[in-house]
Order: sequence, then C-alpha cells, then structure tokens
Amino acid sequence: MNFGKVAVLLGGKSAEREISLKSGTAVLNALRARGVNAHAFDPRDRGLDDLLREKFDRVFIALHGRFGEDGTVQGALELMGIPYTGSGVLASALALDKWRSKLIWQAAGIATPRYVLLKDRNDWLEVVSHVGLPVMVKPASEGSSIGMTKVTSVEKLEPALELARKYDAMILAEQFIDGVELTAGILGDDPLPLIRLETPRTFYDYEAKYFANDTRYLCPCGLPPEQERAIQAQSLQAFRLLGCRGWGRVDLMLDQSGHPFFLEVNTAPGMTDHSLVPMAARASGMSFEELVLRILELAHVG
Repeated sequence: MNFGKVAVLLGGKSAEREISLKSGTAVLNALRARGVNAHAFDPRDRGLDDLLREKFDRVFIALHGRFGEDGTVQGALELMGIPYTGSGVLASALALDKWRSKLIWQAAGIATPRYVLLKDRNDWLEVVSHVGLPVMVKPASEGSSIGMTKVTSVEKLEPALELARKYDAMILAEQFIDGVELTAGILGDDPLPLIRLETPRTFYDYEAKYFANDTRYLCPCGLPPEQERAIQAQSLQAFRLLGCRGWGRVDLMLDQSGHPFFLEVNTAPGMTDHSLVPMAARASGMSFEELVLRILELAHVG
C-alpha cells in the first residue's frame, strides 16, 4: 500500500513526552525500514498547519497523554482532512478521562473498581470506608502511571492527593484490586493475546513500565484458553463502548476469584522496547514492522 508522505507525531508537551519520543522514534525507524516516506514531527516545536504546508498524506500518532491522546490533535487533523491512526475525537477524550470511562462502563455493566472523586477537602475515613485500603490515588487524565500512588494507610492519602494534583485537577481514589494484572491489545477488530504483568515493585508504575529489568511479561498469560477468550471479548467490548477504533490497549485486573475489573483504555499506547502491544503482536506472529504498517493502514478521518 502506498501511504504517501507520512508524519510521525512524537514528543509533544505532555508529562509523557520522554516516552513519546521513544515510541515515535521506534515507529519512524520501522516505517523507513519498510520503505515508507516517513518524517518525525514534534508538535511542541511546530504548528500543525505545517502538515498541510508540507503536504503530508497521513499521520501516525505516537503522542501519549494530553495534547495528543485526548482528542485535541485528532480534531485538528479532522479539520485538515488528514487521515490519522487510532481513535477519533470523542473516543480519545473519553478514554483519557478515567472517570468518564468508568461511568460508561458502569452503565453498560462492565465491572470497574469502586472509586471516589477527591475534593479540596476530604473525609479520608469516609473515602476508605467506600473504597477500602490499599487504595490507588491517581490523576483522572494522565497515563503511564504518572502521579499515581498506592496508599496503604489513611495518613498517606493527603500526600498522594498532592502528588496527583501536580498533573490534574480531577483525582480519583480507586479500589485496589489484589490479583493478576492483565493487558489486552486491540488491533482493528481483533483482540491480541493477553499479557500478564508481574513486578516486584509496589505496583506496575512508571519505572516498572519503561525502565526496570525485573518486570515480567507473560504471554501466554497462563489462563485457561476459554477464560482468556472471554476476557479478550470483554476487553474488545470495553474498547468499543468508548467508541475506540484502529488500535489500542485495555488494562484490567483479575481479583482472587478470577473476575475482571477494567481500569482504562489507552488509545495511543507505548511503542518502546518495553511496550505491551508490540509484545502481544509478536506472540500472535506479527513483527514490529508489520504491526506499525497495519496500524498505519487503519488510519482514516472522521
């Protein structure tokens, strides 16, 4: 397929800039290795109108977090009529917003951990009575576990809130699900093999995701085939309920009884050497270069 002139959007100005640069560079190298006329484009340093001025035909979005994964860039690209990878405006905005994702899933009967929206002043005993301890305190609209804390005592809730506030005005205190952490990559209309994540750290945090060498990624995930297929199907349902398309990643936990609880959808997941969608694709027999080309092939406008 002739993709024409392709811009790989990378970097940006979110808290995930460092990871986006890694993802974008990996995507750029893969595209060039397959003969695609691909160019790096950092919207932190350039106006998006340069995409029209320089006559780009298609965009691969390798931006993470705000101003790239939240619908803002997607809206600009739709106005310019340039096909782009991943989900559209509304789905991107919903998926980045963990609170509104939960509202939609709850309405549709998709299980998600209990939560409380935190305020400027909180009755911490009341929060704990609702969600229990440990509790995850997290910004509602950040990825890569940035600003997130696993809290094990009431006294540590206030400092966790202050950390999260550095990244977002809306903060969730979310029930901690003690069990197996899984992730489901989605490519087109198909869920990829599940990956089971294991880390010796307190939880699967920023360091464990991108830099630690002691994080374990198990694929096959070790679940019975019938259970894995059921979770894959529910992950695809959770993905579609938010209106997502193209590709992405659904994160979830299994509790001690094996019941899945859905955490969030990533509409522009990492594409680094530690990233999960490339691992799952590889387990299904697809190379990184093939994965990148397939994602680009799925790009469209509106």
